[in-house]
Amino acid sequence: MNAPIPGILLVLDGWGHAEPSDANALTAAATPYLDRLRAECPAVLAEASGTAVGLLPGTVGNSEIGHMVIGAGRPLPYDSVLVQEQIDSGQLRGNPQLVEVCARLAETGNALHLIGLCSDGMIHANVHHLQELLRAAAELEVPDVFIHAITDGRDVSDNTGAAYLGLVEKYATEAGTGRIASVVGRGYAMDKSGNLQLTEQAADAVTVGRGEAVSEPQDALELTTRGDEWVPACVITSDEGLPAGPVRDGDAVLFTNFRSDRIQQLADLLHSRLASREVTLLSLAQYDTRAAIPALVPRGDAGDGLAVQLAAHGIRSVRIAEAEKFEHVTYYLNGRDAAVQPTEEHVKVTGGEPPDYQARPQMNLAKVTEVVCQAAARSDVPLVIANLANIDVVGHTGHFDATRQAAEHTDRAVEEICDAARATGRWVLLVGDHGNAEKMRITSDGQTRPYGGHTTNPVPAVLVAAEHQNVDLPTGTATLADIAPSVLSLLALPPTKVMTGRPLW
Repeated sequence: MNAPIPGILLVLDGWGHAEPSDANALTAAATPYLDRLRAECPAVLAEASGTAVGLLPGTVGNSEIGHMVIGAGRPLPYDSVLVQEQIDSGQLRGNPQLVEVCARLAETGNALHLIGLCSDGMIHANVHHLQELLRAAAELEVPDVFIHAITDGRDVSDNTGAAYLGLVEKYATEAGTGRIASVVGRGYAMDKSGNLQLTEQAADAVTVGRGEAVSEPQDALELTTRGDEWVPACVITSDEGLPAGPVRDGDAVLFTNFRSDRIQQLADLLHSRLASREVTLLSLAQYDTRAAIPALVPRGDAGDGLAVQLAAHGIRSVRIAEAEKFEHVTYYLNGRDAAVQPTEEHVKVTGGEPPDYQARPQMNLAKVTEVVCQAAARSDVPLVIANLANIDVVGHTGHFDATRQAAEHTDRAVEEICDAARATGRWVLLVGDHGNAEKMRITSDGQTRPYGGHTTNPVPAVLVAAEHQNVDLPTGTATLADIAPSVLSLLALPPTKVMTGRPLW
């Protein structure tokens, strides 16, 4: 075990590795400092997707599972995997809660409403899960099933919404039940900034049938000038001009996203609006809503990780990130535990300017860097944990040049942080949580489109050692599960018993 030396765990969100190409915004960027670190410091490529982190084989990584595995020190059975296992085994169709609710609807003549992201990006949802839910509703003789489709354009290529809406309609036809009642972009329905005005527009379409009136679901896509993410709230109307399927008293609502964070604002709002209307609310997987919504598929255990070991040994840590990634270095890194340990300080960096990521790829990085350097100067803080969000958040826009600039801003921030670490005798462990900006274009059906989604590429993990700190070059293959054991080893602490990762240094 190494002698304890204070350090900084720096997550570069969306920092994936791929060979240079015209789709790679990272290698197109001028990042001399990061390039030098990777060439001169002990470094390894770590697997951050698929089974290496607890996802289905070949599934792209994401920030949620990435930070959870970084903190847990082991692969974790992700919610999407647990849902798929229940589909494959037939358990989901026979889920007691689902059967009970559908039986009531069949008896009363009320409707089931399915609300979720309609894409197969596998970050927040999988549209194919909808197929099983429609089959279950048909078998259980639910009289009406209304689908409230959320278009993507972020986890998958933009301008693919029509294809996904067509797939939903195909599933409904095959199941013999279900029709799309409303369409809205994820920018409204899955807002994470706390802008309730956006979410209310999505909620209006679902609860009272208020929105742009369209005859066919695909017509909604013609009403946006900003891509699938920003399709305005639209309701499908009948020949008489009436909304096809708003929620009525006594209906049931099932949220089909498997990931909680971006859907929970809408779920909370609908729970509040529908509380007095005898409407049953369910979610496919467990959500972190203010009021508990029963989940069809329970979560896996993500506890007993880095945060627990730090607290057990009285190691103070400061967690720092912009609002977009704040929960990732707190809640998710701590194994989806909302409790703040007595040894933790949480610093959320916010800015007054609106988050136009293409126009401001620097975001609030200067303030994040300043706060990290201030924390590094404190002798009472052995560990600083921070997320630099730019590469991922800007990468999600699909805008190549803005993402290139985001990488260049990140490079300068890392240099400043490493200079501060060197001056205070700290090591810095840099790691990506998943790939993103190294693949900004995708080709399908003979067409090349901008791509803002995640990837299955490995991520760099680089240790910038403190002065006079002796570390060996890492050997063998690595995954994100090795990060927590590595941090603990550098702090001269043992891993927890459930950690299966190994110290790289």
